[in-house]
Amino acid sequence: MTEFIEKIGKASMNATATFRDILFFAFTILARIFQKKTYNSAMKMVLVNQIYFTSVQILPLFTVLSIILGSLLIGIVLQIIKNLGLAEYLGRILMGLVVTEISPFVTVLLVALRSSSAMNAEIAVMKVNKELRTLDTYNIDVIDYLFVPRIINGVVSVLLLSALFSILALTSGMIFSKLIFGMSFDVYTNVLLKSADIYDIDIYLIKCCIFGFFITLIPIRSGLSASDDLTSIPIAVLQGMVKVFIAIIFIEVLSLILISL
Repeated sequence: MTEFIEKIGKASMNATATFRDILFFAFTILARIFQKKTYNSAMKMVLVNQIYFTSVQILPLFTVLSIILGSLLIGIVLQIIKNLGLAEYLGRILMGLVVTEISPFVTVLLVALRSSSAMNAEIAVMKVNKELRTLDTYNIDVIDYLFVPRIINGVVSVLLLSALFSILALTSGMIFSKLIFGMSFDVYTNVLLKSADIYDIDIYLIKCCIFGFFITLIPIRSGLSASDDLTSIPIAVLQGMVKVFIAIIFIEVLSLILISL
């Protein structure tokens, strides 16, 4: 029994230390983001390349997945609305559920699976190969040159891709609303416009920014924790991705709690 309690205590202390370390790193990055001197020409070039790799290259696959997943989710939601006799709340449910909840959550999962793991491995490899130390030797600030562009890219990419997912999902809703409710496209559009709320947009923007920030910050911090041994790379990537998905669930649950208050 004593050993079990000790294990719980050690796990709690490790989790607390990790959480504190991530928050400290987050405040360090935020301080750099809001400094004008951070945005030099080299940093801007890295930022553009990162946005291209994360948002542009993934567009064909992301569009296909968005159409499939969006159509499936919209079809299920509209069918449930019909069965429960909640047709008058159609617009509010679609805007509140699809735009505010489903769109950011699905997008951040897809981006994390593709980009967060790659970023984690990239930083870990650079740490093992002593590339980060080389940059320091040449007085190149790794935070400004490597970390800030990737984190800004995460925020921008999640915002843009989530907006695309919402547009495709709501567009597919036109077809399902016609099939299920016999609703014309004009009526469907008016229902959505009347149900649009600035509060929903604010929640959407805040969630996307927080999601994008942490699914890039956590992999970077995890990559930095790799040792000089090559075998530490997969360990750092695995630990980083576990933390990323824990953070996603935590942010989603916290947002639901705040919305319900």
